[in-house]
Amino acid sequence: MKKKTISQQLKKSMPLYLLLLPSFLLLICFSYLPMSGLLMAFQDYRPALGLTGSKWVGLANFRQFFHSYQFKLTIRNTLVISLYGILVGFPLPILLALICNQMRAQRFKKVFQVITYLPHFISTMVMCGMILIFLSPSVGIISHMLGKLGIEMPNVLASASAFPSVYVWTDVWQNLGWDSIIYLAALSGIDPTYYEAATMDGASRLQKMFYIDLPLLLPTAMILLILRAGNILSIGFEKVFLLQNTMNMMGSEIISTYVYKLGLVNQQYSLSTAVGLFNTVVNVLVLLLVNQISKKLTDSSLI
Repeated sequence: MKKKTISQQLKKSMPLYLLLLPSFLLLICFSYLPMSGLLMAFQDYRPALGLTGSKWVGLANFRQFFHSYQFKLTIRNTLVISLYGILVGFPLPILLALICNQMRAQRFKKVFQVITYLPHFISTMVMCGMILIFLSPSVGIISHMLGKLGIEMPNVLASASAFPSVYVWTDVWQNLGWDSIIYLAALSGIDPTYYEAATMDGASRLQKMFYIDLPLLLPTAMILLILRAGNILSIGFEKVFLLQNTMNMMGSEIISTYVYKLGLVNQQYSLSTAVGLFNTVVNVLVLLLVNQISKKLTDSSLI
């Protein structure tokens, strides 16, 4: 009877499984089959020999990375940019969502939201071009404006210490409005009777934000923080690579750019795979750690 019930359920759901089949095949082909390439991290990989013919070297590639001068540099730069981005880029979308939620002029609110959303749709290539134009010490817009005031603009893009700030704050400007959407969606689901009761008690808008909005946003914020912490060593490659130059290399060389140079430029496939695998393992461990901490402190977690 049980087998018959299962077969009947499968037959009934067959159209849904057929719709799911293309996505499932794409997931297998482009996500799971390429994972066999992780074997290169434990080999002295030679393209002519392939995965089956290359020599096994165990953890030698990992030891080579850990003992290289690039290890501390790339880990430090990646952590500085990532943690800087979390400290700045995580609370600001929440603040923007709270401000938008308290706006009463609907027309101004819509215009304000559109203005803050638009930078998100600028491509990375165009964004980096804009940054180079704005911050150029010779022909940049900001340089000309400061020149009118008799102030000489420093070469910010040539400074290794200034690179994290350039990366993080331009990223905040580009994604601030877009990142606030999910918080606005959470705020729209709050029962209006909470605000009515607070108004009856004489609560101000600021008090409503602190005692109604923020507590009810906390579960959503913690889930997003967990997901962001899980990518602590995975900073976008394109933007860093396009803004990178020989003068700011000490502050801009991160794991993803280092892997690119090892694998595609220097053709050290095994070493680059080992570095990428190390990056993934650390991200997973941080994700699990932050998830457990959040579960104990706020009862919000992914699992």
